[in-house]
Amino acid sequence: RETVCGDTRSRLVALESRDELLDINTMSLDWGYTEDNGPSTWADKYPLAAGARQSPVDIDTSKATSDNSLVDREIEWSYPNNCSYRIVNTGYGWRVDTYGEDTALSGGPLSEVYKLEQFHCHWGATNDEGSEHTVDGKAYAAELHLVHWNSEKYSSFKEAASQPDGLAVLGVFLEMGDADNEELEKIVSLIPKIIHKGQDSQTSFDLDFGSLLPVSKHYWTYLGSLTTPPCNECVIWTVFKEPITISERQLEVFRSLKSVGEEDAVEPEEGKLVKNYRPPLPLGNRVLRECGPSI
Repeated sequence: RETVCGDTRSRLVALESRDELLDINTMSLDWGYTEDNGPSTWADKYPLAAGARQSPVDIDTSKATSDNSLVDREIEWSYPNNCSYRIVNTGYGWRVDTYGEDTALSGGPLSEVYKLEQFHCHWGATNDEGSEHTVDGKAYAAELHLVHWNSEKYSSFKEAASQPDGLAVLGVFLEMGDADNEELEKIVSLIPKIIHKGQDSQTSFDLDFGSLLPVSKHYWTYLGSLTTPPCNECVIWTVFKEPITISERQLEVFRSLKSVGEEDAVEPEEGKLVKNYRPPLPLGNRVLRECGPSI
């Protein structure tokens, strides 16, 4: 079933932006999450990774500044249920690509309207690690990232990713729950089709984004970067205080993804993406603002 989301021109723009996205998040394996190519080595090939505006960070709640302007400018979003059209194994995890034309994120820390480009997830080898951001040193089992670009000021995702206000990412913590997350299950069910790096499934599927975001709009915000190479310092981060849930079974399916291609001869357990997160980096002199009551 073909899902219509935007006109033909917007579809072409979306497809072109896919190529631009791959330029920024290269599919090569010159970086990764192993001891040999993990986060501690990234700055050797990607100098921006050693910058002063890097993400993720540990959210020290005692240093968060309450900002009434964030309350006055409520953060708002609009995502058609049918704007997801492809899921791909990037070699670093799964990523769902979206038609962004009819999407919108605005308000809160944002001065312009941003369009959704893609969303993906980070997780760990055990259930007490996996989120990229931490809160007072506490990690969650996983973290969902909804990546948007500033379509009012810039003409493409690639251009926006080179600008200090180019991208806006919503970060959602995932904590362990007893039951499956019904909305996440729509993604989990597609994972067997993309087990190996480079595999994708051109499958349109309805997704209720409201169920992937917390009920509460309380959050922290700060200026940061992409959490993967090239680690461009271009992101306005919004990290929600309230987590959503994921089951043990669903998380195990994520961990079954592989960082190697199907043609690569490896043992069955080799190349599994059991962890794909970058540890927190210093906040430094950046301002951490919060919207909503302190935790």
